[in-house]
Amino acid sequence: MNISLKNKKALIGGSSKGIGRAIAQQLAASGASVTVMARSEDKLKSLIADLPTDNGQQHQYLQVDYSDFAGYKKSIATFFKTNTVDILVNNTQGPSAGGALDKKTDDYQQAFDLLFKTTVFTTEQALKGMVAQKYGRIINVASISVKEPLSYLALSNSIRAAVVTWSKTLASDVGKYNITVNSTLTGYFNTERLKQLNGAKAISLRVPVTEVEKQMLSHVPLGRFGDPKEYGHLVTFLASEYASFITGTNIPIDGGLLKSL
Repeated sequence: MNISLKNKKALIGGSSKGIGRAIAQQLAASGASVTVMARSEDKLKSLIADLPTDNGQQHQYLQVDYSDFAGYKKSIATFFKTNTVDILVNNTQGPSAGGALDKKTDDYQQAFDLLFKTTVFTTEQALKGMVAQKYGRIINVASISVKEPLSYLALSNSIRAAVVTWSKTLASDVGKYNITVNSTLTGYFNTERLKQLNGAKAISLRVPVTEVEKQMLSHVPLGRFGDPKEYGHLVTFLASEYASFITGTNIPIDGGLLKSL
């Protein structure tokens, strides 16, 4: 399948590294002009310099801090005053790890601002142009933990579940404008975030990191961690015309294997 996103414009969150970076690279490779955003300006500049432009793409970056919602809101609102996008990939860094007994009310509020409010506000801004042009693709990078909660990710379990149910509701409201909304439920991918979480879990359980990884891989059908490039391929498909019939779905992807719709 040859997916062309030529003349499409995409905004990708959390794209300086890991899954977000892989998504930006694949969308650009398929012809889209991408705006990448994250906290690290140096990493964003480096990414932009490496993205292909053979289809006339014009790439740009937006430096944002998802942990500062007021500042983030201002940056996004300013961006959409002069820009529209055809494809929006909502993706942020994850909240801190820990069980339900480790977290307080303020922790949940911070996670809500980080994961939910940034996603909803960015989508609201993007929808103005999408509705006007009667076309759009909204893809939320979520987690498999919304279906199978992980004991050490109480904040992520709770707030990402809210994002997923909100997005299914939104899909019903915007489908008439030829706008699709889907969530990808991320499993175990070889990223810095996974290494960080595994390290913290190993300390908590007082076992080697290799033991934590071994236990994880025992639950992955292919017996390996996923490659972020594979994630990029999935999101590119969801952003294409080929996926125009898919909306309001939660797509689990783990270990390089798309499990089911």
